[in-house]
Amino acid sequence: MNDNRTPANDQRNIERGGTSRRLAAVLAALGIAAAVAAPAAGAASAGRQPLDGFWRADGYGTIFDIGQGRLTTFDTTATSCLRGVLTAKRTAATRDSASFTAPAGGRRISIRTRGPGRAQLRYSGSVGAIELRRLSGLPVACSTPTSDDPVKVFDVFWTTFAENYPFFAAKGVDWRAVRDRYRPRVSSNTGDEELFAVLRDILKELGDAHTALLAGDRQFARPLRPGTRQLDGIPAFLAFNARVQKFIETNATHQPLKQWGRGVIGYADLPDGLGYLRLGAFDGYADGGFEPNAAELDRALDEIFTASRTSGPDRLRGLILDLRVNLGGYDGLGLRLASRLTGRPYVAYAKQARNTPDDPPRFTRPQPVPVRPATAPVYTGPVALLTSGLTISAGETFTQAMTGRTPRPERIGENTQGAFSDFLWRKLPNGWSFALPNERFLTRDRTSYDVTGIPPHLSVPGVLSDEELNGDHDAAFAKAISYLTDQRRR
Repeated sequence: MNDNRTPANDQRNIERGGTSRRLAAVLAALGIAAAVAAPAAGAASAGRQPLDGFWRADGYGTIFDIGQGRLTTFDTTATSCLRGVLTAKRTAATRDSASFTAPAGGRRISIRTRGPGRAQLRYSGSVGAIELRRLSGLPVACSTPTSDDPVKVFDVFWTTFAENYPFFAAKGVDWRAVRDRYRPRVSSNTGDEELFAVLRDILKELGDAHTALLAGDRQFARPLRPGTRQLDGIPAFLAFNARVQKFIETNATHQPLKQWGRGVIGYADLPDGLGYLRLGAFDGYADGGFEPNAAELDRALDEIFTASRTSGPDRLRGLILDLRVNLGGYDGLGLRLASRLTGRPYVAYAKQARNTPDDPPRFTRPQPVPVRPATAPVYTGPVALLTSGLTISAGETFTQAMTGRTPRPERIGENTQGAFSDFLWRKLPNGWSFALPNERFLTRDRTSYDVTGIPPHLSVPGVLSDEELNGDHDAAFAKAISYLTDQRRR
């Protein structure tokens, strides 16, 4: 459970497989750099601290084990309890709080007590908090070995979805029928390749971009919503993104973009006082987790939203925000950008998690997430926001955050992907790991755009299709120019 994207984002493991640091950053942005970190053993005792002990999350099916200067997790279902993917070292502690850092990826975790037997956990870069309740001890199932028989692996996989996945009804999926179809294909003699294929095929039926399956470092499945351009692996993504960038610079901005964050952020001034800002992700700008990425985003935004561009006679008269290829990252970075685009505070959305295994409609209390104006210069003029089916995850939570802005951005293009939740990463008895969503993001009127995606105000079919990219006209960009020009005339 984390913000998009994995709690154990071990770039060292990626690099051992021959992947460059630049590609590792893109993997992180895609949310698939999920090398599983085993709980650390032999940590030196840091002395008994007030938060030491066992804590159960409200929702998420997770037990947190805090002690010996470490935080580790257990993944639970009604029939299993397994060591989880997350391990972190305590870096600070007070009478009522503690901070931890995961050695893989530098992920930071903070926990603060909220009264007797209660605490609240936050991940850096994520939004909202996870409520914790103290346990008197670890459930017996957590100290009982779990069989790695293929049938048990299937059952843990299926049950985890049954107890946590929020969108069966919205997708029209009968999950019991899925089990009835696929479980007969698995027996004690099923090999790894065949078992992987069975679990992968189940994920394909869901067509959810926030599902994943990892078997070592050689197999992965993360299906996108049907009808979305399928990018088969990192090389395909990099090639497509480069193709899009060249198309935009040749046929839209007619100039190279100034770039930051390893080229993930790009900007150009346009004629008639307009600006163009493209973000390929809300991650991948720098190594080291949320804080270095936030610093690089701030550096870019400080150079873009200068005093002269945000006020005075030469200020921007309109801004095109291009998220048509944005594969997600940290929701907190999306809020950071939103704070540079408003002069008043407002609520971005509310976040909640499914929390009753046998009652799918039950969720935790919605947590409102605010957008507050930055102390640095902010742009408050008209915005045209470009989206497509490849606007995914944090790209979508940012798009949703902008719906409460004044003036309202004009969304142009196609529906976003429909995958908002943080990844909930879990372990299987055979050592594999998998991910699923268990949260939803609500608008002020309690609408959820999960599954369907956020629709545009101005629809442009075939956004960045092969037909469009082979031509010389960017239809969504042209509509954005037209919209912003009309706003200037009013």
